[in-house]
Amino acid sequence: MSQFADILTAVFLILGGFFGFVGSFGLIKLGDPMSRLHAPTKATTLGVGGVLIASLIHSFALEGVVSVHELLITLFLFLTAPVTALFIAKAHIHRHSDLYTLPPTGDDTCWAVLDRKDVRSDEASKG
Repeated sequence: MSQFADILTAVFLILGGFFGFVGSFGLIKLGDPMSRLHAPTKATTLGVGGVLIASLIHSFALEGVVSVHELLITLFLFLTAPVTALFIAKAHIHRHSDLYTLPPTGDDTCWAVLDRKDVRSDEASKG
């Protein structure tokens, strides 16, 4: 394997290890669940992605072929991590917030999926 491929593989492994460590450390040390959500979805995703890219470079330099499995795993990881974080955050908002504890929206009448008009009509029908 060429020296350039070795250096590039080592760089991606070091970056992947660094981001994996930072993501794991953040998952342990951050206080509330919404803050802890960012550690595995951002930093750890970059860490695993760095290791997979290093593996791609190594297999290409060693065998001369691109590993389709590793390429698909990397693509799947980078596409699904943000979507998963969004769904976890929305579930947290629905379980731990009500309409009046959410931040103001400005000109818009709804925040995320909670609509003030629906809540007001529900309150009017109850009272």
